Amino acid sequence: MAFNLGGGTAGTGFSFGSFGAKTTATTGFGFGTTATTAPSGFGGFTPFGATTTTTSGQTAGFPFGASTGLFQNTQNKGFGFGGGFGTGTGLAPGLVPGSTFGGFGGFGAQQQTGGLFGQAVQPQAQTVQLINTASALSAPTLLGDERDAILARWNQLQAFWGTGKGYFHNNLAPVEFTQENHFCRFKTVGFSCIPSNKDEDGLVALAFNKKEAEIRNQQQLLVETLHKILGGLQQIMVNVEGIRALPDDQTEMVIYVVERFPNGNSRRVSATNLFNSLEQTNVKNHLMQLSVLVALPRTELSPAQIKQLLQNPPTGVDPIIWEQAKVDNPDPEKLIPVPMVGFKELLRRLKFQEQMTKQHQSRLDIISEDVNELQKNQATTVAKIAQYKRKLMDQAHKVLQVLIKQEIQRKAGYAIQAEEEQLRVQLDTIQCELNAPTQFKGRLNELMSQIRMQNHVGAVRSEERYSVHVDLLGEIKQHLKLQQEGLSHLISVLKEDLEDVKLIEHGLSESVHIRRDFFS
Repeated sequence: MAFNLGGGTAGTGFSFGSFGAKTTATTGFGFGTTATTAPSGFGGFTPFGATTTTTSGQTAGFPFGASTGLFQNTQNKGFGFGGGFGTGTGLAPGLVPGSTFGGFGGFGAQQQTGGLFGQAVQPQAQTVQLINTASALSAPTLLGDERDAILARWNQLQAFWGTGKGYFHNNLAPVEFTQENHFCRFKTVGFSCIPSNKDEDGLVALAFNKKEAEIRNQQQLLVETLHKILGGLQQIMVNVEGIRALPDDQTEMVIYVVERFPNGNSRRVSATNLFNSLEQTNVKNHLMQLSVLVALPRTELSPAQIKQLLQNPPTGVDPIIWEQAKVDNPDPEKLIPVPMVGFKELLRRLKFQEQMTKQHQSRLDIISEDVNELQKNQATTVAKIAQYKRKLMDQAHKVLQVLIKQEIQRKAGYAIQAEEEQLRVQLDTIQCELNAPTQFKGRLNELMSQIRMQNHVGAVRSEERYSVHVDLLGEIKQHLKLQQEGLSHLISVLKEDLEDVKLIEHGLSESVHIRRDFFS
């Protein structure tokens, strides 16, 4: 299954650290330059009007008027791939530029064997590391007996798990097993969207450790604070490109800075220069006070950089698996393979996938509501059109009647003209065709008779007739019989009670007569 990670507008949130290893001369891929001297300014970065000396002999930052720079790189940072934090961006929350890929070491991390770009491989150290690892996994000589075999199995288990230390010799340091080692089993390869934003767009994403609602409520205050952090100059203006929620109650805000010139023109500050300014120590301290976890530029990779990335498997990834991942890439033009190591990365990927699923579902709900509303409007419009057609036909008939009466009044007293005679002949011909048995009127009469016949047949068929099963019919008869017997018994009881009542009444009447005779 192909996972879409970071970068671009379609992938889910996953991250890249910096590709180039940290050096002391140039930045990751050579975007911008590293200043060797930096005059102090507001927030610790160089203001307008100051010049800097760079390793390439050029002026860092972007010019304002003369060869001066405001935004320039004063730290050695690698190139951040993806330039974002969540869904459709590049870096997940909690990562910093120049760190390993997603926390597990893949692209541009400063490792024992050297970075992927920008730092030479150290063959001797690499050879020693491989020899020590092989000794720890196959033939440790720590105890000198059969327990070394058990220790070798234990070291193999640690290497498979990707954690622990492998002891193999009394006089040598143990081998540190990390998840980046080639024997770690908890790793796979997914796919990430290749960033499409250009450096000239000047987009830099900031990850806040706050909820989206809180960031939106404080948007204006954050913009003003960022403007002050960047110098508070009137020539620059901080703008917000977009705000969206990230997992774990975090929020991403994409910003860009516009520089205005005295002649009235303006342009965006490049993403690299803006990112370099935000990475200065004093500026980062202010950003940390604003609950900013990390900042990354949203910049695309050149074809040469992508080719270089694909040709070099990340640390700990088998070249065969890397080649197979490149073959299985569903869209090589938009996606790039990325390693996933450890359950934490899998959990983070799952969170970003769920976040993207929620966003897609909310968008689908909005689209569904819009579609339902459009369907209602379309049905209403169709009904109105039919109503207006009927009104138009009625008005046309009325107009025709008025024209007929007007024409009769106008032609009163005139003889029938040749054109009128021709028209009468044509009308008679049409009337004859309509009244012909095999023409329209005959067919219409035939259809009317068939419709009446179908209605009659349908009425006959609509009469409901039921058939009762023999056993059920017997049960019904037995039940009715019992009901009849019960009613008969009830009637007999009532008759006996009536006779008793009559006898009582008769006895009472006789006693009354006897009393009267006695007193009389």
